[in-house]
Amino acid sequence: MKKNSHALSHLFVICLSVLLSLIAVMAYTTFSRNNAIAPSNATPTNLVQHNTPQEDPVTQEMIKEVQTREQVLVDIVEKVNPAVVSVVVSKDIPAIDQFRRGTGNPFFDQFFGDSFYFEQPEGSDIGNESRSQEVGGGSGFFVSADGFVVTNRHVVDDRDAQYTILTNDGQRYEAEILAVDSSIDIAVLKVQSDEEFTYLKFADSDQLRLGQTAIAIGNALAEFRNSVSVGVVSGLARSIVAGSGFGQSESLDNVIQTDTAINPGNSGGPLMNIRGEVIGVNVAVARGSENIGFALPSNIVQRIVTSVKENGEIIKPFLGVRYIPVSQSVAQNNNLSVDHGSLIQRGQFLEDLAVMPGSPADKAGLRENDIILEIDGQKITNEKPLATILREKDVDQVISMKVLRAEQELSLQATLEKAPSQ
Repeated sequence: MKKNSHALSHLFVICLSVLLSLIAVMAYTTFSRNNAIAPSNATPTNLVQHNTPQEDPVTQEMIKEVQTREQVLVDIVEKVNPAVVSVVVSKDIPAIDQFRRGTGNPFFDQFFGDSFYFEQPEGSDIGNESRSQEVGGGSGFFVSADGFVVTNRHVVDDRDAQYTILTNDGQRYEAEILAVDSSIDIAVLKVQSDEEFTYLKFADSDQLRLGQTAIAIGNALAEFRNSVSVGVVSGLARSIVAGSGFGQSESLDNVIQTDTAINPGNSGGPLMNIRGEVIGVNVAVARGSENIGFALPSNIVQRIVTSVKENGEIIKPFLGVRYIPVSQSVAQNNNLSVDHGSLIQRGQFLEDLAVMPGSPADKAGLRENDIILEIDGQKITNEKPLATILREKDVDQVISMKVLRAEQELSLQATLEKAPSQ
């Protein structure tokens, strides 16, 4: 009996092993068949939703929007390009002939041959003959059909030079300097021609917003005329000190900052909005930086152009004080109770009086060490200094001033007069 029971146990184990083997074979066969049918890059089902198409990150609407913006820029550039010019600076330079000859020394001639040369003014009378040569250049743009051109003062600051306007189609026109404003680096020229020119219109620079599109066109490096660059308005109401590289510098306030590429030679060219209207005049770049350029706001430039057209000169309002801007450091160093405004102080020399005798400031009763806090209710700050506020006023306009004198606030009025000729 024990033998039969033991044999049945062995038989049960063998049958169970065979059954498990068959199940394993069937499972392997099914798995292999599924793998043969499925694509090689199949993703586990728990990571993907079947029958759902993958979205394209770049939609047709996005492409259309970019193409539309590009077309707008292309159309604007084509429209305004004829109005943007190069300002060519020429001077009479003594004509030079270059004579090549040997050195007379066999040792040196074996290295230099006859390429050693010296320079000598041509003609028998040294220095009597000269030749007009291009010595510099900048950019500009027409602001009227009859040939008024705006550029920077530093582009045309050599009164012994001759200036030529070169249009984008290669035409050249002699230009006359009508007026310069040394305080904000603007000059107005007039082309000698009876032709009608394509010109640019001014936008309201007070309405600018950060991030707006900015387009610059100019004579880059004084070589690549009407070069186009596009960026945005990246800052407003900046105050900078612009240097010429020859030891000259000037303070400019309320300027526009942009990341639009402004290269040497772009000075005097327009900075425009997406409609092709002038929002500023390119004036400077920040050295040692990338894509930080500055432009003079259009509202100030437009006032100058209007003054030159109507009066033949730049007429500016005049108050008649010397002052330093009050900042936190100035307030601390001088124990002032306010950290804004304009502190009236005399200059470095005895004749540099704080209040000019007979000036509107003198007539209004302003004194040295007064602090002008406001003009017509507008607070004087580093972002909106006194010079900028006065520049927006008119000759013969009466202004109201809030003044701090010995810790006492006063209200004074002054009638602005025409600034003396420089």
